[in-house]
Amino acid sequence: MISQRPLAWGMVGAGHIAQAYAQAFSACWDARLVAISDTHELAARRLAKTVGCASFGSHLAMAAEMDLDAVLVCTPPHVHATVCRDVLQAGIAVLCEKPFGTGIEQALAIAEAARCTDTLVSMASKYRFVEDVQEAKRVVDEGCIGEIQWCDIGFTAHVDMRHRWNAEPLVSGGGVLRDNGSHAFDLMRFFLGPLASVQAVEGARPQDLRVEETVHCVVRSQAGALGQIDLSWSLHKSTSHYIMLCGTQGTLTVGWQGSGYQRSGSSTWVPLGKGYDKLQALRRQVEHMSEAIRGTEPLCVTLEDALASVYAIEGAYKALRCNRWEMIEPQASGSVAGGSAG
Repeated sequence: MISQRPLAWGMVGAGHIAQAYAQAFSACWDARLVAISDTHELAARRLAKTVGCASFGSHLAMAAEMDLDAVLVCTPPHVHATVCRDVLQAGIAVLCEKPFGTGIEQALAIAEAARCTDTLVSMASKYRFVEDVQEAKRVVDEGCIGEIQWCDIGFTAHVDMRHRWNAEPLVSGGGVLRDNGSHAFDLMRFFLGPLASVQAVEGARPQDLRVEETVHCVVRSQAGALGQIDLSWSLHKSTSHYIMLCGTQGTLTVGWQGSGYQRSGSSTWVPLGKGYDKLQALRRQVEHMSEAIRGTEPLCVTLEDALASVYAIEGAYKALRCNRWEMIEPQASGSVAGGSAG
């Protein structure tokens, strides 16, 4: 039984996203960052100094020497499976940054480690914890805009990726589809339910990267709803929203500055939330994982959800290569054995 003290968290990785998490931890009421590890020990030491916690040059040493309740994995994707497996085998719960591995084999290795140790694991999906997204899900579930028939998701921006590991295929496992696609497919499934098939088309590569820079996907859910996903590091769609849901009785948008919905036949938009707040989303995500570890709240992003994201992305990559619709593996909608599924 975990006491009512704030849960002790370790973090593996001291890069950009880890620095954002470090800020988020400072506002958490039920989670305390007590240790940071990175193979670049100086980076770990510098970030740990700003937090006031211990630092290590190895996640194994951190797990062995610290009394941890959970570990947040913020490394580049090619080592997600190794780090997660090591931490899970130590009996420590894991919150793994997206993507959940660089492919199906790596994702299943994490799942197997969680099953064998009966230890909680989740994929970090920050948009699930944005207040506007949660309000949008409530509105949809209450039937305010009817049955959802169409979902449009877009994460596009001009970002120079020429010198970042995200564009190194052996490190990232792919390009924008693997990176931002993890969020997009998770959100698509969140609103439409299990996904059945996907088609994908690649755009130009003006940055001359070795990975895809722009991808357009069309998705069909098992319930028959359609959706589209636009992802890009090289173009920007000038829209105020990143999610649009069209139902039989109205339309809902989730935006960067604000969100709302409009019922069919009405000229009035009903506001929802206040827009996207990254640090708030990261904080809520960590606090939610802490509550799930305590057993006081069911896990929101389950192991099944994490694997579904990977299967959907693999299906999209197959569609890119073959220029045809690809079925999304049935495991994505099936149950996952073990208590770690939430």
